[in-house]
Amino acid sequence: MIPRLTGMKILILKPSSLGDVIHALPVLRLLKRHLPDAEIHWWIDSGLVPLLEGDPDLSAVVRFERRRWGKLKHWPEMWRSIRWLRAQKYDWVIDLQCLARSGLFAWLANGKLLAGLDEPREGARGLYDIIVPRASYYTHAVDWYLAVLPRLGVPVDWNFTWLPERPAVSATVRTKWDVENSRWVALQPGARWINKRWPVTHFAELTRLLAAEFGDLRFAVIGGKDDREFGEVITQAAPGRCLNLAGETSLPEMIEWLRRCAMLVTNDTGPAHVAAALGKPVISMYGPTEPRRTGPYGQLAGVMKESLPCAPCMKSKCRWPQPMECLTAITPARVAARMRAELVRLSA
Repeated sequence: MIPRLTGMKILILKPSSLGDVIHALPVLRLLKRHLPDAEIHWWIDSGLVPLLEGDPDLSAVVRFERRRWGKLKHWPEMWRSIRWLRAQKYDWVIDLQCLARSGLFAWLANGKLLAGLDEPREGARGLYDIIVPRASYYTHAVDWYLAVLPRLGVPVDWNFTWLPERPAVSATVRTKWDVENSRWVALQPGARWINKRWPVTHFAELTRLLAAEFGDLRFAVIGGKDDREFGEVITQAAPGRCLNLAGETSLPEMIEWLRRCAMLVTNDTGPAHVAAALGKPVISMYGPTEPRRTGPYGQLAGVMKESLPCAPCMKSKCRWPQPMECLTAITPARVAARMRAELVRLSA
């Protein structure tokens, strides 16, 4: 039995990416629920700091400049950060990234107990006191991360709010945009991998179909600055009823936007997991990746995919004779039918 101390100090390492950090948040929620006097810190990439800043369950957000620390000239900064971590004298260090680099940083933090996930390809398992394997190939990431807690004597239950509302950010969203008097559908046409992107022309046709059928619907295109051009194509499909927010919102504002939307239609990318954490219906297009492992949690029924010999290939580049057929073959009409059923259910 792992001893639990009064006033414990805990470090969670999960620096990236957006979806992965969202998947790991239940670990934080349950640690704080069952160890309310614990001081919990989270080690995270600087680009995702806004996701956790001000979180009621965190005592500190430890910024990690991932893009800089691979360069020799930034090593003095890296060692200053490591010395700061060691000075915290953590009782538990929990590595949920399961990479060689994160495992090394977790070990260098010098906590009394180090727990981590067993990812054989990375070789970090030799650094951990507690090693947590994935129960099966198809075990979802959320369930794998949560499996750490029983090994630490912390119960797993679901009596928590995954993403608490931020009243100040919510007020900002209401001030900037007219979000209250319409039924919104969010659209996420971007993704880091090109072969995770359902064609933007399909998104546009889907928007046209739904706008013609549901006169009360409005559409919000979300994403980063790189998705702005996709948003312009989609907004032309429903002039006056589609708002291009790509590159226009902060990460916290995007989350509060999704909180106000009826549903999200998305590629396999971070906002899909945000919407799932908010309890919003998610219609997601999956091609090269495996939704049972990393899809929107609890929403496999909303996954749209094609049965092809090559899928899921788990590759960032498509080598199939008909490029990206796993996504292009998912027709707008088929997605519209799935959405129609969901919109009718929500209206009942």
